[in-house]
Amino acid sequence: MKNKLYSLFEFTKRKAKYLVIALILGSSVFLMSAVDNSFEIVKNLDILYTVVRELDAFYVDEIDHGKTIKVGIDKMLESLDPYTNYIPESKIEDFRFMTTGSYGGIGALIRKTGENAVVTDPYEGKPAQKAGIKAGDILLRIDEFDTNGKEISAISEKLKGIQNSTLKVVVERFGEPAPLTFNVVRENIHISSVPFYDLLEGNIAYIQFNNFTQNCAQELKSSIDSLVGRGATSMILDLRGNPGGLLNEAITISNFFLPKGQLIVSTKGKMKQWNRDYTTTDEPILPKMPVVVLVNRGSASASEIVAGALQDLDRGVVLGSRTFGKGLVQATRPLSYKAQMKLTTAKYYIPSGRCIQALDYSHRNEDGSVGTVPDSLISEFTTKNGRKVYDGGGIKPDIDIETNLLSRITAGLYVDNYIFDFATQYAHKTNLIESPQQFSISDNDYTDFIEFVNKGNFKYEMESNNKLSQLIKTLKSEKYYEIVEDEVKELEQKMKQDLQKDLMVFKDEISRLINEEVISRYYYQRGRAIFYMRHDAELDSAKVILNNMDRYNSILQLN
Repeated sequence: MKNKLYSLFEFTKRKAKYLVIALILGSSVFLMSAVDNSFEIVKNLDILYTVVRELDAFYVDEIDHGKTIKVGIDKMLESLDPYTNYIPESKIEDFRFMTTGSYGGIGALIRKTGENAVVTDPYEGKPAQKAGIKAGDILLRIDEFDTNGKEISAISEKLKGIQNSTLKVVVERFGEPAPLTFNVVRENIHISSVPFYDLLEGNIAYIQFNNFTQNCAQELKSSIDSLVGRGATSMILDLRGNPGGLLNEAITISNFFLPKGQLIVSTKGKMKQWNRDYTTTDEPILPKMPVVVLVNRGSASASEIVAGALQDLDRGVVLGSRTFGKGLVQATRPLSYKAQMKLTTAKYYIPSGRCIQALDYSHRNEDGSVGTVPDSLISEFTTKNGRKVYDGGGIKPDIDIETNLLSRITAGLYVDNYIFDFATQYAHKTNLIESPQQFSISDNDYTDFIEFVNKGNFKYEMESNNKLSQLIKTLKSEKYYEIVEDEVKELEQKMKQDLQKDLMVFKDEISRLINEEVISRYYYQRGRAIFYMRHDAELDSAKVILNNMDRYNSILQLN
């Protein structure tokens, strides 16, 4: 033991380039005084050091020690849960943005397209839009920084900076013969948690609520006050796609609907300091207003606390699809060199006593949300009125409406930027369009889109064709193919992909995405929201419930 410790400290004296490892190892010595298995910690850290030392000495290529160690840290934390993460100094600003919703920059979303970065959404009223930058503009240079071939994270960093500082942005724009140059003055960009709200027919307040960042409760309250002032008598709180955020904001928002002194959530962890009950502290501002909460599998963490508390206390109807299932509490701990670690310290339990966290990671969907939960892992709980609710992961809505997934061809057209690029060309040719409540592309426009797709090299695979190919492989490997060859070929012919046919079969679905993208070029994020509401089945169902109070009350009562 003594020799091993000596070897670790001797190592720090001999090789400065292993300083990062040495600091990790030095930290382990502190842990030895508090952890019973200190020998195992030191032993394995010594093994880590020797692995890196041997790689440095004998590996065929030069080793990037910082990158190698970070990969090791990331993989180690990944083995614990998806939310315990290492945050290097270079990513601290991104982490702050997640909690505050603010950053210094130009106010535009960008994404990578091939070797280029393209502006996808300039926020209305923010520096990029005010300077004249448009969606579809390809970023060529930021000051003297050439963006071609660069990682999107590096490009994003160049766009961010100190408030009131100026940067020169050079873009390539469709239809323009030469690059355009814009001088953009950075501002403190705050992305509102409430991007859209309005009073709907029947005096229903609709509020789209996107994240739980600092002061989001105040933003939500301002929206509520405005809508109540306009005569709102019921509310739809849209938490779909809301990934959560700050716990204290979730408690405050729950308190808008629930009485003072009401338990909203409890946290339970290994250390007593993390065991705590969170209760409301004020009188509610909406003690009786009927409310429907919209959720889907993108609603996580703080969203699940609010939706779960209102459901458990029979204060509102939850409608949509099962939520994500993130019921783990994270805290940040400072590390060396201004880095931080966000680590899981406890679990969330809502008023009925059930835990939000998905109990079984092996049955997750591709996006990480709750998948099929085995009955053996599910326990029954009851709401305040005695209604049955269950754990297993996330919040199961009172009214379950599964979101329709896009067809393969529509998803392919979206991912491969055919819809985005067509909207760019459409906006170039068209100065004005109708309002978001009225605009739709014409049949002639859709014919133009088909021609636009045909000029490209668009390829997509239907899942049924993939399954058929797998079946054929299996039949051949098991020597059955020749027996059923004629039937298989007949099936192949019937299932043969026809791009032109599929473009017409899925015309309505594809057109909706084109309409939304085109509208955003003229009316920005607000336009997107207004258009989306025209085709929102879950929103329509919520309105039906709120327009029928007998139905609303029957859902919340024990049957």
